[in-house]
Amino acid sequence: MTSTEPASIDLNSDLGESFGVWERGADESLLQVISSANLACGFHAGDPNVMRATVAVAKRNGVAVGAHPGYPDLLGYGRRRMEVEPSHLRNYVLYQMGALGAFLAAAGLRMHHVKPHGALYVAALEDNAVARSIAEAAAEYQEGLAVYTLAGSEMWHAAERAGLRAVPEFFADRPLRSDGSVVMFGWQEVFEPAPETVAARVRSLVTTGKVASVEGGEVAVVANTICVHSDTPSAADIGRAVRRTLEDSRLRVTAEPATGLGLRR
Repeated sequence: MTSTEPASIDLNSDLGESFGVWERGADESLLQVISSANLACGFHAGDPNVMRATVAVAKRNGVAVGAHPGYPDLLGYGRRRMEVEPSHLRNYVLYQMGALGAFLAAAGLRMHHVKPHGALYVAALEDNAVARSIAEAAAEYQEGLAVYTLAGSEMWHAAERAGLRAVPEFFADRPLRSDGSVVMFGWQEVFEPAPETVAARVRSLVTTGKVASVEGGEVAVVANTICVHSDTPSAADIGRAVRRTLEDSRLRVTAEPATGLGLRR
């Protein structure tokens, strides 16, 4: 990066999680402020109509699109851990990527990244077999894909071993424990994600490289992409607040961020 190139970061959101007549998430609003979208592929949420419609809006807004595969768990919204043979899990992920890939190809777009959903994301952080299955499926689908995950996790290492780009992620609207782990489920009991609160966390990240934990201390965070969930209460307002904070911090919001302000790949 040259001295004149502005520092930059990606802003992502989990989208396309409606299903049939069931509508979920502030997709339309978030697609106006994010730079990359993680689209559900039909296993934990989403369906063909939702995928096509979300891809179309993403294209119109210049938002990069990636797959958001989960466990085959519509009833549990993909938040229940499932015991799956590694070879089967690899097939599940590849199947979901292929489904989304068909709609991307029809729209003249290319898959940008993959980010596991819910319980699959959490399992891949610590379970090497799960992480390896996801990475192998992603590498089979497309060489050099980005994989969104936590820095230093099993998913991170599996992605790098598979020749993929591991991109460190920060969850703006989910609390952190003092050990750096994310409170993915049950966070409502310990964290109120008001737009100003979430924006303050992002401001702390980009200015100090640290974010407050639920125990009260600060945690060092490495991130090149920031996530705002579409189904968090007031997600539309949160997305706009985070985007303003990044721009006020003189960060360029892009799906292909350059290193800067303590943020690294």
